Amino acid sequence: MPSPLATGLRKGRLVPDNRGSAADLTSPRNPTDAILAGIGAIAYRWTRAGDRLEWAGDVASLLGLDAGVPVATGAAFAALLDAASQRSRQDCLKSGTDTGAGVPYQVEYALRPAGPAGPPVWIEDVGRWYAEGNDGPCRAEGILRIVNERHARDQRLAFLSHYDEVTGLYNRSGLLDILDRTIEGTRRDGGSAAFLLISIDSFNLINNAFGYRAGDRVLAAVARRLRSRLREGDVMGRFSGHKLGLVLMNCDETDMTFAAERFLSAIREDVIATAEGTVSVTVSIGGIALPQDATDRELAMERVQDSLGRARKAGRGRFVGYAPSPEHETERRANIALSQQLIGALSDQRLRLAFQPVVDVTSRSPVFHEALLRLARPDGSIASAGQIVPIAERLGLSRLFDLAVLDRVLETLARHPEARLSLNLTPETATGPDWLAKFAKFVGAHPDLGGRLIVEITETSAIRNLNETAYFVAALHDLGARFAIDDFGAGFTSFRNLRALSVDMVKIDGSFIEALPTSPDDQIFVRRLIELARDLGIETVAEFVQDEATATLLARWGVDRIQGHLCGEARLAEPWG
Repeated sequence: MPSPLATGLRKGRLVPDNRGSAADLTSPRNPTDAILAGIGAIAYRWTRAGDRLEWAGDVASLLGLDAGVPVATGAAFAALLDAASQRSRQDCLKSGTDTGAGVPYQVEYALRPAGPAGPPVWIEDVGRWYAEGNDGPCRAEGILRIVNERHARDQRLAFLSHYDEVTGLYNRSGLLDILDRTIEGTRRDGGSAAFLLISIDSFNLINNAFGYRAGDRVLAAVARRLRSRLREGDVMGRFSGHKLGLVLMNCDETDMTFAAERFLSAIREDVIATAEGTVSVTVSIGGIALPQDATDRELAMERVQDSLGRARKAGRGRFVGYAPSPEHETERRANIALSQQLIGALSDQRLRLAFQPVVDVTSRSPVFHEALLRLARPDGSIASAGQIVPIAERLGLSRLFDLAVLDRVLETLARHPEARLSLNLTPETATGPDWLAKFAKFVGAHPDLGGRLIVEITETSAIRNLNETAYFVAALHDLGARFAIDDFGAGFTSFRNLRALSVDMVKIDGSFIEALPTSPDDQIFVRRLIELARDLGIETVAEFVQDEATATLLARWGVDRIQGHLCGEARLAEPWG
């Protein structure tokens, strides 16, 4: 909305008059000037008669004008306006009706006090105009202040709402808005287009080797190379951290394949140099043709990401276009149904715990119980952890189940002071903040509880990221809990890693135990594991012990605990009565 100060002089609605001189609204003894100067503002009064403009405050200093430059009329002020301004300053005086109290207005515009080639000065103009009868605005009063910093900030926020700061490309939101319009246009007009999703291969390795700043520079360099291969009208944006999206206009399936190969070649033809180091980069590309492969944004995103996933599975530097797959659609629907069932089970509180004893190998008395996940189906049947956990991991629901199991384990420990339990945890949950925070809060209210819990993580998961696992184990120890490596031996980790992780217990994988009496190889392996663990002061538990012959061998070699059907199956009933 434009300022009324010039009263539309740029469009000639009122006759300018430069004969007047600047007049203060205040006398020298009035403190108004000092107040305005303190807040970086000036006040004005404009009257239509004579196009007279009066000021309170130092207008020359605020706007950076020479002291001798008169700004005593609306026309003189209008001459300072940025000629490129898209706004009509007359609109303020056209809006509203004065019913006696005046009409308020607020507008932001640019001045160029140093002339057309000088820098712009952004002004916030807040005031009120008054009319006399039906004769239109005859007077306006208000305050001006410079808002260069705010305008720059607003401009930056407006830029970032549609563009990516690192690459200068459209951001995800801006890119998907263009995808929406493209799909709509091709459906309406019968045209063709393509949507490509490009992922930098091994981007995590680049970040780990050179740092995240280098990763951003590599992404920007890839974007520049791709841009040089785009045609007029094609659009590129940053889809996510290491993925770029391309909307190719007037592009059918054949054109899409040729374009993708052109992009692959552009990236692999030369190395990329950054300040941190030089890297050789390849990309994988998935693509869909529009509108035949997708008639809306959601379907487009799903199918292009599916195509990209198949390209990455095929190897580095590949392109795969979308192809309908009845098997994939069937699997996708099944996954959706399974996900809904699992979420429903959590919401309906159908999660159960089964307890299997871990006993002393000599006395056969329970030392602790492993709490195992069970799920009550709507028909009353019970699903085991083996039926639930793989599905939950595949669908990204492990964290929700881990947290739910922790809740029930902690409740059980609080209700039964004699109970000692172990539970299984996925590495994704262990490296996140939620699980530890919940456990720490509960231990704060029940200080004795931490020492009665053992947390089990599989060997392959534990050694996947030693630093994160070590941090997690240290936090557990601070809370009094113990840490066990489950399925030990399956991942063939070194005992140096066990020492680095401060492991309290190893549970020897059942695959080495089930045929122990008749397998000399398993006997050698298990005996050595037990000896090395004992030398390191690590407690041992043998899993899947089914018979006395196996238990006898294990006891002779010095295993501490055994677990399996010989000692008791997992039962839903709590063993503490």
